[in-house]
Amino acid sequence: MNYETLVTVIRRLALEAGDRIMEIYNSDDFEVKSKSDQSPVTEADEAADALISAGLRDAFPEVALVTEEQADSHDIDAMTFLIVDPLDGTKEFVNRRGDFTVNIALVEDGVPTRGVVYAPAKGRMFYTNSVGQSVEETGPFDKDAAGETTPLHVSKPDNSALMVVASKSHRDQATDDYIGKYEVKDMTSAGSSLKFCLVATGEADLYPRLGRTMEWDTAAGHAVLNGAGGHVVRFDDLTPLAYGKAGYANPFFIAYAPGVDLKEG
Repeated sequence: MNYETLVTVIRRLALEAGDRIMEIYNSDDFEVKSKSDQSPVTEADEAADALISAGLRDAFPEVALVTEEQADSHDIDAMTFLIVDPLDGTKEFVNRRGDFTVNIALVEDGVPTRGVVYAPAKGRMFYTNSVGQSVEETGPFDKDAAGETTPLHVSKPDNSALMVVASKSHRDQATDDYIGKYEVKDMTSAGSSLKFCLVATGEADLYPRLGRTMEWDTAAGHAVLNGAGGHVVRFDDLTPLAYGKAGYANPFFIAYAPGVDLKEG
């Protein structure tokens, strides 16, 4: 894989998809349907998926592609694959809260090695560059040329005053009980894969997820966190969260900056 080409392509596709999503987001009305699992899907999900999928298949025809909105891609068995959530945080989108993202990642041997997370309503874009260092690019964004970027590094946590980020739409008592095991200075809520990015930037130290997620929800954010020096581990045994699992379903997990004194569940 030519990482320089990959990063150029996924960055551009994320921006193009973000533009299409915002056209629909800013319209007077848009259709919301329910998938078989009762999760919402909008015309923005479908339009962004079509755009990204076509772009990736054109640029990387030899690489397997897994995407949330194409069920026939969920049976792919590959060690190396591209994985896409064209609109993560659909509930945030439907409720016009802005915390939704475009997510594109490359997984190699079970590890997300490159990825882009773009939050078009917030004007924030995070990605891994060609050498695997995560950066945040400052807008306005040019699809054809990257602008000024800031390297991302996780925090140096203070275990007596941790910054914690948790889900905005999927918060539950089990999550609150687990967070209660830590000495917390402050908590924030965020939607979609932005939670990984807040740990990557040092805005948070810890993000526990005790709820259902799929690999397309997490791969791009996981790649960004990896490239900023962070880690993602399974909640049950604190081993690294791996990708390419049957059905692409994730166990509960914890994303964190090294130095956090992880507690047992």
